Amino acid sequence: MLTVVLGGARSGKSTFAVEAGRRSAQPVTFVATAEPFDDDLAERIAHHQRERPDWPTIEEPLEVASVVNDLPGDVFVIVDCLTVWVGNLFHHVAQEVHRKSYYDALVDALRVRHDLDMIVVSNEVGLGLHPDTALGRQYRDELGRLNQTLCALADRSLLLVAGRALPLTDPWQVWP
Repeated sequence: MLTVVLGGARSGKSTFAVEAGRRSAQPVTFVATAEPFDDDLAERIAHHQRERPDWPTIEEPLEVASVVNDLPGDVFVIVDCLTVWVGNLFHHVAQEVHRKSYYDALVDALRVRHDLDMIVVSNEVGLGLHPDTALGRQYRDELGRLNQTLCALADRSLLLVAGRALPLTDPWQVWP
């Protein structure tokens, strides 16, 4: 089962994903996407590492689809987070068409790997201020489209706000 967990900064997304992993009867594999580009990010990464249990962790800033494809089928997987992953892609992969190939590869991997129980964490970036720069708007748009694609693919999508979850449904299921 694929679960996509969206929310803003400090909404409880990662906390929820870790707790779901703790409650799983399966062994947990954690896929971390962050790269320590600066001291602040290095401290955030260290903080997250201290918060989660001693699970096998795969640190992968770019090739998340390959990691998903290579996982054994008997694990509960947490991918945290796509927001940082897309930022990594913007840093390392200049052309949008090349970033899109990474997005497509991840979607394909998630579509194929329905044998995995998986939580994928991402930020909902469309509720804030309109980014000042063209690059900021492009980032918001690409992550927003990826989130939409993954939620359409997912078995369950949740929006976390202040540590509370709202289930997300296909709008055409609730439209008269």
